[in-house]
Amino acid sequence: MTLIEHAKRGRITQEMEDSAEREGLPAEFIRAGIADGTIIVVKNRVHRGIKGLAIGRGLKTKVNANIGTSRDRADLEEEIKKLHTAVDAGADAVMDLSTGGDVDRIRRAILEQSPVPVGTVPIYQTALQAIKKEKSFVELQEEEIFEVIERHAEDGVDFVTVHCGITMKALERIEKEGRIMGIVSRGGALMAEWMRYNRKENPLYEDFPRLLKIAKRYEMVLSLGDGLRPGCLADATDRAQVEELITLGELAQMAYQEGVQVMIEGPGHMPMDQIEANILLQKRICRGAPFYVLGPLVTDIAPGYDHITSAIGGAIAAASGADFLCYVTPSEHLRLPDVEDVREGVIASRIAAHAGDIAKGVGGAMDKDVSISKARKALDWERQINLSIDPNKARRLREESPPGDRDTCTMCGNFCAIKINSF
Repeated sequence: MTLIEHAKRGRITQEMEDSAEREGLPAEFIRAGIADGTIIVVKNRVHRGIKGLAIGRGLKTKVNANIGTSRDRADLEEEIKKLHTAVDAGADAVMDLSTGGDVDRIRRAILEQSPVPVGTVPIYQTALQAIKKEKSFVELQEEEIFEVIERHAEDGVDFVTVHCGITMKALERIEKEGRIMGIVSRGGALMAEWMRYNRKENPLYEDFPRLLKIAKRYEMVLSLGDGLRPGCLADATDRAQVEELITLGELAQMAYQEGVQVMIEGPGHMPMDQIEANILLQKRICRGAPFYVLGPLVTDIAPGYDHITSAIGGAIAAASGADFLCYVTPSEHLRLPDVEDVREGVIASRIAAHAGDIAKGVGGAMDKDVSISKARKALDWERQINLSIDPNKARRLREESPPGDRDTCTMCGNFCAIKINSF
């Protein structure tokens, strides 16, 4: 039986108990959320050595970090360093998006060493296999697409992005839309070109029941990908994006009825004034299914600083009800991120998630803020540093300050307001 099936029957499993303990909530709260499809617990039943990650309504906003090789940089040792850096920085999950080197070996190594759930995008490997066979991706058979998805499930992948919502109808919408950026999702672009070349419906949509059987067998979460997400602010919240979202809502309901856990992926680039409306729209159309957003990035002009543009959007999204933030690094749009980029991306996204949790009233979210404020009032520098989201950086900046009054910082010195006032 799957978690949804257990939950619908009123049974609390070990995964629910573990998730409740981590969240500081009653196990019944987790069970009820799984039963109505508003909470998922991410853990493939064959993935050993990790605990399930609960994502959804009423829970802390979670953060994912993308790692993985490219054609130009395929170094397994570096990706393992990125994995550990992401986890050390506080990532709740990682995705292996490898598109270079021995991707089977890389994925299995990440799964073996990761203490947190691991996601993938199987269509990337399907495209690589086509290249190895000296074929174009559009020449692949439907069977080859499903075979790779099942291989990832067998390896223990906990959640997979599958671009099921790109339909012939959605492609008609995008052709009429007149977007600046067109399709910016790699998986979405591959699937769209396969459909156009073969003049066939998307096999992941047309044979969705087969996908459900694979996911159900392994308790693998389906992350229904936003293949038509906007790639720039000018394309946000257009008809193609909404058309895909409507389809994803229908597929999410089918999955729920079959006992398969799903989450919905959301837009990447979006003006701030559209974020809340997009979250509300997703929650309504998808009946409260957990929402996984990339960013959103709130301006297009900041290459090198897109971890900041993403954190701004992520905070608004989390406050509005998004459940899972996919980080963005300073390298977004520029290069494959390095280890330090990964750390900065995770910290920025965690700040956004935490700010969102405070705004939406997640239990205990502001406790640490209150504690660090009391430490600041007491000029207790060590406690301030230990309570900070990145103690290593806070301590380094403090120690780099030239000698002086150690009760104060070198900005205020004798004019420190806390030392002056008696209130």
